[in-house]
Amino acid sequence: MGASLVEKDDTTQRKLVHFVTQQTRFALINNILQHPDQLPSMYELEELNPSVSDATVYKHIQKLIDAGIVTEVALDDDHRRQGYPWKFYGLTDEGREFLAEHNLLAAEETLQQ
Repeated sequence: MGASLVEKDDTTQRKLVHFVTQQTRFALINNILQHPDQLPSMYELEELNPSVSDATVYKHIQKLIDAGIVTEVALDDDHRRQGYPWKFYGLTDEGREFLAEHNLLAAEETLQQ
C-alpha cells in the first residue's frame, strides 16, 4: 500500500472515515475492540451480528482487510485443532492509528469492559 492511512489527503481521509463508519463495518470494528484479545474469529463475528448474513459479515471483513484497517491472523498448522477456529481478525497498527486520529476509538476502554 502506498502512503499510510493517516498520510492520505483530506478527500481520501473523508472517504475512508465514511467507509469505516458504514453501519456493518463499524459494528465489526467495534466487535473486534470488544473482544478480550481483540482477535475474534469469523464465527464470533457472525454470532455477534445475528441480523446480518454470514456472507455479508465476510464481505465487509474482506473490505476492511483490503482497506488496511483489519488484518487476518491465522494459527500455525501445529496449533490448529479440528472443529476450532484458526483464523482471527484484528486491527492493523495503521488501522488503529487511523481510527484514533479520527476519534473513532474513543469508546475502546468502555467497549472492553
